[in-house]
Amino acid sequence: MTCETLKDLVHQYAKESEWVEFKVNNEEPHMIGKYISALANSATLHDIAKAYLVYGVEDETLKLLGTDFKPKVTKKGNEELENWLHRLLEPSVEFVIYEIECDDLSFSVFEIYSAKHRPISFDGKEYIRVGSYKKNLKDYPEKERMLWRKFSSFCFEEEIAKKSLTQEEVLGLIDFEGFFSLIGIPYNHDMSTGEYVIGKLAEYSLIEIDKSSLGISNLSITNMGAILFARDLSNFPLLNRKKLRVIKYKGNGKFDTEFEQEGRKGYAIAFQGLVKFIMNKLPQNEVIKDALRKDVSLYPEIAIRELIANALIHQDFSIAGTNPMIEIYDNRIEITNSGKPLIDTLRLIDYQPKSRNEKLANLMRLMGICEERGSGIDKVINAIEIFQLPAPKFIAEEDYFKVILFAPLSFEDMDKQDRIRATYQHCSLKFLNQEYMTNSTLRERFGLDKKQHSKASKMISDTLEKELIKPADPENKSTKHVKYIPFYG
Repeated sequence: MTCETLKDLVHQYAKESEWVEFKVNNEEPHMIGKYISALANSATLHDIAKAYLVYGVEDETLKLLGTDFKPKVTKKGNEELENWLHRLLEPSVEFVIYEIECDDLSFSVFEIYSAKHRPISFDGKEYIRVGSYKKNLKDYPEKERMLWRKFSSFCFEEEIAKKSLTQEEVLGLIDFEGFFSLIGIPYNHDMSTGEYVIGKLAEYSLIEIDKSSLGISNLSITNMGAILFARDLSNFPLLNRKKLRVIKYKGNGKFDTEFEQEGRKGYAIAFQGLVKFIMNKLPQNEVIKDALRKDVSLYPEIAIRELIANALIHQDFSIAGTNPMIEIYDNRIEITNSGKPLIDTLRLIDYQPKSRNEKLANLMRLMGICEERGSGIDKVINAIEIFQLPAPKFIAEEDYFKVILFAPLSFEDMDKQDRIRATYQHCSLKFLNQEYMTNSTLRERFGLDKKQHSKASKMISDTLEKELIKPADPENKSTKHVKYIPFYG
């Protein structure tokens, strides 16, 4: 934001609206938080992409008086104001602070993005603008109902990442050559004038063509087009924080970072290279096959591939300021994405997946980047069993989901929870394949021989105690050849 755009903003809104608030020096932190909540919610209600809290403008006369308020250096207690606001706003809302010099006066502007999936609250309360006044949303049930109707129709993929573009600008921002290659559509430079490319991008909802314009000169790139095929996500401010981060640590803790890298390209364009990059950074194990020594990854590539794809596809894009992340340690890999999963983690193996971003997921499947619907996690578990690795751990919190893959560990070094988790996942995988878990199949999963029958029995007993599995035939009183199914079977 510049001096000129600030003046344009003041001129455009000749008086305060439900998504613009003018102030001079009232900088009380709680008041700012309430205004961010109210303005973000009101912007959504009025189909406005951004709201503004402007310091340095008198609200009644709109005179440019300037301000002494410097939010970027202001603190609340010992905490920076910006961090403090983000901590008390729920869900996290994206806002940008500008400090501008204009006509020898200082101004501060909070540019606030509209709420996406649910109302923004501050310190546990949701606010809304009524005219130029800030009010509790709960006191205006009709506005609350209208707001929730807006959220129910929200589709991340269809939202606009960048608008009012020319054909040349779109082709400069979107890797259309990569798109044609991944989608399997024939393309060469001799067959197109650009209109063919633009038409195909629009057909797959990667761009929108302004129907009111003559020709195709007024174009917009959708979030799906940008997040999958951007040449550089830095060109899309709303998606810049959704770049995938890869961090490798020395040892098993976060104390010593070996390297950190942040992806720049869209997910689809970068995916194959990303998986290859990750596999090359993982620990290797030397094996001898056909009299030749060969380095083999300690982790199955199909598991890494599927879990990265899931993290990208199922993240909650409405949670601002977070990005998908892969952290590599000597003894494990952690893959994290924003948003709590929509289904119970105990049912990830057998349940048909639910996605917040169904259009994104469908296109990723169409391009072969992830498995067919519902077959991803069971392929991960199957590969983990083949490699005889410890069972992965799935952690669901309120605003993130994490999968932990563990490096090889001997049976004796696995703790009780490791064994229970593996037993349950093995039983679920068998059930998915219309088979039963038995003492024999469980021994095979852990590489145990027949003499270690009692160890498998102990694991089954512990998992039964947790009520994660049950006998397939509860009437069978025999202790031999008992078959088991998961608790939901």
